[in-house]
Amino acid sequence: MNEKIYKTMKSVGSGNIALGIIVLVTGIASGILMIVNGALLLKKKSEITF
Repeated sequence: MNEKIYKTMKSVGSGNIALGIIVLVTGIASGILMIVNGALLLKKKSEITF
């Protein structure tokens, strides 16, 4: 019985680590894209008219 619980905990822990890495990479990538797009907007600020 205890062995089954430990196997379940191991698989859940592995899944959580994998999900955390995916979320971290996605967050870093989206942050970089936001910074680049913001810099482009500031660079072309004089060309934008409303």
